[in-house]
Amino acid sequence: MNNQLYIHDIQTLFDDVQRSAIFEDQKMMTDAVPLFPVAEINAKYEQDKGSEGFDLKDFVMNHFDFLGAKVSIQREDHLPIEEHIEKLWDELTRTAYEEKGTLLKLPKPYIVPGGRFNEFFYWDSYFIMLGLQVSGRVEMMENIVENCSYLIQNVGFVPNASRTHFLSRSQPPYFSLMLDLLADTKNDETIYTQYHDTLEKEYEFWMNGKEDAEVGSGVKRVVKTIDGDILNRYYDAENEPRPESYLIDIEDQENASGDEFYRNIRSACESGWDFSSRWFADGQHIQTIETLNLAEVDLNCLLWHLETTLAKSSALQGLGEKESFFTERAASRRQMINKYFWDEKTKMYKDYHIKKNTNTPSEHIAALYPLFLGIADVEQADAAAKAISDKFLYQGGLVTTTKNSGQQWDLPNAWAPYQWLGFKAMKNYGYHDLAEKIKNNWCSNVERVYKNTGKLMEKYNALDTETIAGGGEYPNQDGFGWTNGVYLKLQQN
Repeated sequence: MNNQLYIHDIQTLFDDVQRSAIFEDQKMMTDAVPLFPVAEINAKYEQDKGSEGFDLKDFVMNHFDFLGAKVSIQREDHLPIEEHIEKLWDELTRTAYEEKGTLLKLPKPYIVPGGRFNEFFYWDSYFIMLGLQVSGRVEMMENIVENCSYLIQNVGFVPNASRTHFLSRSQPPYFSLMLDLLADTKNDETIYTQYHDTLEKEYEFWMNGKEDAEVGSGVKRVVKTIDGDILNRYYDAENEPRPESYLIDIEDQENASGDEFYRNIRSACESGWDFSSRWFADGQHIQTIETLNLAEVDLNCLLWHLETTLAKSSALQGLGEKESFFTERAASRRQMINKYFWDEKTKMYKDYHIKKNTNTPSEHIAALYPLFLGIADVEQADAAAKAISDKFLYQGGLVTTTKNSGQQWDLPNAWAPYQWLGFKAMKNYGYHDLAEKIKNNWCSNVERVYKNTGKLMEKYNALDTETIAGGGEYPNQDGFGWTNGVYLKLQQN
């Protein structure tokens, strides 16, 4: 029996299950493992579903396995937070040496975020690695890099997460930064040459469509501005409801205009920011989502880092032509980051609207990337630091946007990745007091919630430090991979 499941193999049953909302969380059905051959399940469903007394949930429970659907961590004793995290690394470790349901196989063990997220996630894994470095778990850092490399070599990119229904999109490309972290940890530059082919392959994925892009529009993940410059955007190959949020998408689409609503939704998921007013044309309603019209500051900065890393790994191997090629690419992109994403009026980095040839109004924390990676000049950094201090830093850490829309990637929520990016960005440009404040505000919030609940959360409320964070399509999850990683790394600095 082939154990790999693609949702479209059980589309009729899946559609009925998700629309009937027999599970509180739509992710349940995407993670289900068939107990019998799929053709057999489908035939039985067609035969039984019209019969008297047929119970859909019973049918599903009898034909699928839901083992490991949620990672729940319970402790009898209340350990000091660092000890708790050390134990969590082991409890969040998984293997997938064979295909099982929608879960993709991977060659090495890995760490899952926690809660409902019980598979390998791409950008989460970088922030998890920060903590693994502090914990001295170098082998697990190597495992994560190996798994990413395996996916890039076999799929062409690292999917959003290691499931078949994520094979249409990636996540922010952190692989080159993972190599930096591992090379730094092991003091070994050969890591770059070892994964040179993988870096190139990931780069090809993000640049695919470049030759076909027309002025003022995009092809796949590539856009061509009205000046003829090439930038990148987040994108998803599919234009249909997300299996893991199926009913939500169908309901949201009813009041949406345009025939690319689902692709816009999915493309925002590739950014990791699902969801935020950052993507909405009116800044308020998900029905106005227009991810495809934007080139994003974070993505272009990460691709600058990938180009810079490719130039470095080419130089290490004496590949002169490639070194020149990627050096030129990185230099050109650096210029374009400042040309298209720096908003002179508000003195902030913002996303760029391809159709309107202007910056989007959304003020968001991804503006940190040019400082995190050292792309901003001193004046830009000065203005950005002021904006961060005035508009984004609260008692419980850095918020993601200045708008409260009820979406989870908006005010008042503080997410682990951006605490690290903020801390590092400010350190890079000598704003040491601000860096310390970012670190202390968020870490004390994490400690307070841990003291009250015994848990590390996916996200935190930065404004009301008496409550835990909310918003979004599912409850706040505990575990939690990137929070553990960033907390340990900040405490070490």
